[in-house]
Amino acid sequence: MTASKTTASHQVAIAVAPNGGRRTRADHPAIPMTAAAMARTAAECLDAGASMIHVHVRDGNGRHLLDADAYRSVTAAIRAEVADSLIIQITTESLGLYRPEEQSAVLKAVRPEAASLALRELAPDDKSEAEFGALLRWMDRENVLPQIILYEPSEAVRLKDMMERGVVPRRDVPVLYVLGRYTVGQTSEPADLLPFLAPDMPRFGHWTVCAFGKAEAACVTAGALLGGHVRVGFENNLFLPDGSLAPSNAALVATVSKSVRALGLGINAASAVRCAHAAMMQG
Repeated sequence: MTASKTTASHQVAIAVAPNGGRRTRADHPAIPMTAAAMARTAAECLDAGASMIHVHVRDGNGRHLLDADAYRSVTAAIRAEVADSLIIQITTESLGLYRPEEQSAVLKAVRPEAASLALRELAPDDKSEAEFGALLRWMDRENVLPQIILYEPSEAVRLKDMMERGVVPRRDVPVLYVLGRYTVGQTSEPADLLPFLAPDMPRFGHWTVCAFGKAEAACVTAGALLGGHVRVGFENNLFLPDGSLAPSNAALVATVSKSVRALGLGINAASAVRCAHAAMMQG
């Protein structure tokens, strides 16, 4: 990345992950658990600077769920609140409850605008690569924007190798670097990003950072300064940088939006993110 890209010419996309699949209102009373609550959160986060919302849905007991009807319900509620001003990205995360074929089936039934896919879940070994590639080809045909979740630098190396071998049917693909998921205490520091960006590591045209704990804002701001995009929210972090409990997901979005603007970076709207990804697909 050139030095000029660290100025306002780099437009940062902010995604919010407001609930995840594990936390409940016992962890924070403002974690949205229903379609209506997700829609309110979406509107608040849009106003704070978000361009994407990462959606998990729950069953009647608050447990993680992969269900097409539930995804359709929450998508309709969010669209009624914010129209197309946010990209709605559904998760395919298994949380140990779903098999890869079930994850793929839900994705195909919903046909969302965007979806995240963990490489280690959907392509855990060489035998699963062909099915993973076929799923990505389906996403391209259906104009479903993928984001590949990478928990360790070795996964980035493997993904790039799959691209070079033609298993992944793209010359580039959006990725999410997850910092600190498998560290003691599941806390992150900005330096955790450096192994993903080492000189000998693969480069992706659109990469996003998420992190755990009160250093979330510092981690993702560092990523933005280095040319990346950011994801924040109660899925991974409940605290403001000073260690106090964040009052809302929107507060976490606003904190990062204010930080990156103060450092001379711009904030992307959903329309700009859509255009950037369309250009990536055509490149």
